[in-house]
Amino acid sequence: MITDWLGPAMFAGALALLSLGYPVAFSLGGVAILFGIIGVALGVFDPIFLTAMPQRIFGIMNNFTLLAIPYFIFMGGMLEKSGIAEDLLETMGALFGRIRGGLAVAVVVVGALLAATTGVVAATVVTMGLISLPTMLRYGYNKDLASGVIAASGTLGQIIPPSIVLVVLADQLGISVGDLFLGSVIPGLMMAGAFVVHVLAIAFIRPDLAPALPAELIDIRGQALFTKIVKVMVPPLALILLVLGSIFFGVATPTEAGALGCGGAMLLAAFKGQLKLSGVRAVCDQTLRTTSMVIFILIGSTAFSLVFRGLRGDRFIADVLTSLPGGDIGFLIVSMATIFLLGFFIDFFEIAFIVVPLFVPIAQQLGIDLVWYGVIIGANMQTSFLTPPFGFALFYLRGVAPKEITTGNLYRGVVPFILLQLLVLVAIITFPQLVSWLPSLSQ
Repeated sequence: MITDWLGPAMFAGALALLSLGYPVAFSLGGVAILFGIIGVALGVFDPIFLTAMPQRIFGIMNNFTLLAIPYFIFMGGMLEKSGIAEDLLETMGALFGRIRGGLAVAVVVVGALLAATTGVVAATVVTMGLISLPTMLRYGYNKDLASGVIAASGTLGQIIPPSIVLVVLADQLGISVGDLFLGSVIPGLMMAGAFVVHVLAIAFIRPDLAPALPAELIDIRGQALFTKIVKVMVPPLALILLVLGSIFFGVATPTEAGALGCGGAMLLAAFKGQLKLSGVRAVCDQTLRTTSMVIFILIGSTAFSLVFRGLRGDRFIADVLTSLPGGDIGFLIVSMATIFLLGFFIDFFEIAFIVVPLFVPIAQQLGIDLVWYGVIIGANMQTSFLTPPFGFALFYLRGVAPKEITTGNLYRGVVPFILLQLLVLVAIITFPQLVSWLPSLSQ
């Protein structure tokens, strides 16, 4: 019957609108209204489903997990305003610049540190693109390698906690944010380590692609360099320990830890003389806009999911996924391939609020560890941030890259890093202990 396909058609219609660039919340809400009316007209949708809508919306407002989002956004914005990225890039450049590939290694290290403090991919990519890319090109770095390492390092904020992606995924999966943060630590460090090894290998095999900085350019050495490293590294590391340590050791909830992080970020900005009313106002505005966007998407996705279930679309998806050959392996392959391909066209919020809820019941039915499943989803979406032609990190870097960097340079540059991320993803899937070990220690 044609009515059996209303659910899949509704899902396809939402994806089509999102791919065309229509606002997420209104696309989901509009599709829900349209297919709800069609379902009522055909006698296959009971409007009683929509009576749960107000209760669901109030449930969103009372969700303490999602309350952590504005805190982490504010913390990242305040650290961005404090100039921490510039200080880290300058110091790491002085530390690693004397070795071949050192500037690229510095970019990866700073990307990992910024991921663990700000967790904002766009800000990280743009900042490193503005500061590091011209310097790397000036001293003979290959255009593909320079642009690729900056774009890839910026995406580490997707998987290294405290990541907004992980907070949203924890909510959608119905698991502890702290457990998901703990489970993602080793995979995140593995990705950063893989990037460093790749850069050093390229520099060893082809020194002309990633030369060392001339010795005369590194005007700080010895005790002065050590003092500067301590001065620049200790504050962000202390903030990381404050936020993540309080979560991991059960001292604070993610929301409380986010509030601590906001206070710590403001203190760092004050110590650097960057705590200004105009800056705080700008960060508050950014936080309000981003948080409002998330809430509106949640409201739209709630309407979408209610109508989708009313049209029995969830049963259709469940029947398809549970009938796949290979059991949980077949489900993992299909779900990961779906998320990876959708990541070419839509942002992680849409994937988290539309696609992930469809997969969670099947994952539970198959006995899959949801913390492990959440980490591989996060790693998968990080990879899609880099994938041409629609990788968001590529758009961010394209907007600030010098004129000599072409789109071809960007696409060629990220290919090795995409392969590295996929290798790490395969390792996480093959060896679940990489994810489960740290959470098991906290039990």
